[in-house]
Amino acid sequence: MSTNLKKLTGGVIDESSFLKSVQLLKNDKSRSRLFGNDVRSLRDDEIRMLKEQGNVSDNWAAVLVAGDFTPAAIFSSSFYGECRLGRFDGTASGTPGSLGLPQGICRSTVINCEIGSGCALHDAGAVSNCVVMDGAVLANNGSISASGSCSFGNGIEIAVGNETGGREVASFAELTIPVAEAVAKNRADKKLLDEYREFIAQYVERSTAPSGYIGKNAVVRNTGTVEDSFIGDFVSVIGATLVRNSTVLAAPDEKTVIGHGAFVADSCIQWGSEVTSMAIVDKSVLCEHSHVERHGKVTMSILGPNTGVAEGEVTSCLLGPFVGFHHQSMLIAGIWPEGKGNVAYGANIGSNHTSKSPDQEIWCGEGVFFGLGTNIKFPSDFTGAPYSIIATGVDTLPQRIGFPFSLINKPASQAPGVPPSFNEIFPGWVLANNIYSVRRNEGKYRKRNKARRSAFSFEVFRPEIIDMMIGARNALKNAGRVKEIYGEGEIPGLGKNFLTEQSRKNGIDAYDLYIEYYALMKMLDRVTAVGAKPGSPGFEGICEKPSDDREWEHARRVIAAGGYGARGVKKNLERLVAILDIVADDTFRSKQRDDERGVRIIPDYSDVNTLAGADSFIKETLRETAALKSRIESIIGGA
Repeated sequence: MSTNLKKLTGGVIDESSFLKSVQLLKNDKSRSRLFGNDVRSLRDDEIRMLKEQGNVSDNWAAVLVAGDFTPAAIFSSSFYGECRLGRFDGTASGTPGSLGLPQGICRSTVINCEIGSGCALHDAGAVSNCVVMDGAVLANNGSISASGSCSFGNGIEIAVGNETGGREVASFAELTIPVAEAVAKNRADKKLLDEYREFIAQYVERSTAPSGYIGKNAVVRNTGTVEDSFIGDFVSVIGATLVRNSTVLAAPDEKTVIGHGAFVADSCIQWGSEVTSMAIVDKSVLCEHSHVERHGKVTMSILGPNTGVAEGEVTSCLLGPFVGFHHQSMLIAGIWPEGKGNVAYGANIGSNHTSKSPDQEIWCGEGVFFGLGTNIKFPSDFTGAPYSIIATGVDTLPQRIGFPFSLINKPASQAPGVPPSFNEIFPGWVLANNIYSVRRNEGKYRKRNKARRSAFSFEVFRPEIIDMMIGARNALKNAGRVKEIYGEGEIPGLGKNFLTEQSRKNGIDAYDLYIEYYALMKMLDRVTAVGAKPGSPGFEGICEKPSDDREWEHARRVIAAGGYGARGVKKNLERLVAILDIVADDTFRSKQRDDERGVRIIPDYSDVNTLAGADSFIKETLRETAALKSRIESIIGGA
């Protein structure tokens, strides 16, 4: 296995608690998979009592029980085939979501099943060919069944990107976005793809079992059909329509809920996720702490951690973490592993049909915001324009854009010589005019993150983004002859948009400021880390001395290329103080502009909205700015 794939899969086959649970289902060496050989036949008096309590069986000799079994809590139920029963003492179940139902089996049909101790089966419907672990609650259901060979939704080929195929990612219960990205985006690496196929074959072999699984303290209540599924420990399936050929994982403090009319088929649902309020998840993987709700439809897709889909449609997509999708809109054939973006109401990101075949796709780019009613034509690539905004009502043509933090909007007037279908691009606009949203999202994602098995970089201004900003700034600077209007021919990366001279200058200024901000903040961190003092050789020479710190080395190169080092460390730190004030002021002003507009339009706006001066994030920004300035002063105060 390639080093990269081995690193990404992380020994999951050997360490997976899911696969270990499946192994229990394959145990045919003992009389019981739950109790080993510690089971016995029913005594005559127990059979007599069971019959008196309205229970029937086609063969009581095939029903084996745990040593401390008592029939006192089993009423009006049927037992067919080989069944194994634990102890049910009739006391109230302590499983959350049990509604206090007593342990026992009542008005249920049990066929070739093993039922663990402390379970509560009340009007459980037909429960067939399943292992039900201790403390599980099954109540008011239609049927819970399994065929003789269940793979629990593992090994499903998910066609992300092109709907017609070409980027398929085979599912497995513990799939991560880095693994999915590597497989979907490296189609020329045949060795990696072959190794992934081998990995999946091994995983599917280990995850295939002869029966279904209802986990410890799991709850399946008021649900129509559960079929060929692994319902993990602590999972709640309440009011669902269907769960079929799927794996659903949870943990004691990471509850997973499938409920309220949900439809889940051929899918893997990870820890802490939710599929509720008539949502549909089909042939998909939901990574940890993601959710689909309010009629949301997710088909043939992979959702990253902390990503949510409500009301809209997601088909053939690979979505990374923190994608917000909360209104009726459509995203088809999207490759978006970077995530951290938003899809607004009415957005149509799915014009992938060219009248030939649905073979086009979009690469969305980190933090991109698709505004209200946008229409995005395929193919498109916005990966070079992270944290950009496609404004309300904009129709974009097929294109690739290479300018981060941009605004793409309808032109205020028709530019001479520019096709009427082109939009206007404002490079760096988000930095200059909406830095509040960028900085707020950094903190928001950090605070809202619930994922425990995935690592994220919450910093927006990090080496790969800064390199894009430098490339974009240099492209603007190297435009050649000054013109009033620029296109892709003069400045590569503009896509099917035009740029004005004023916007070119504004873009250069915005990129320059935040590139310098990044580099000088890293300088401050480096000075602090090494404890260098003014006047010492290690202080003024800090930018010349190589280190093994990857991020500082990147910042050192930026400092050298930008000529900042010539000012000296003390002057650079003084310059950083000035930049911090600019950033804090811009953050305040970007929020204040919205407030001023709102007050002009809505009579009681200030009564129902938090204004900039009282905004908690603004206050936090001002506190952080004051602390940074104090930190800088403590370093250079005596110099």
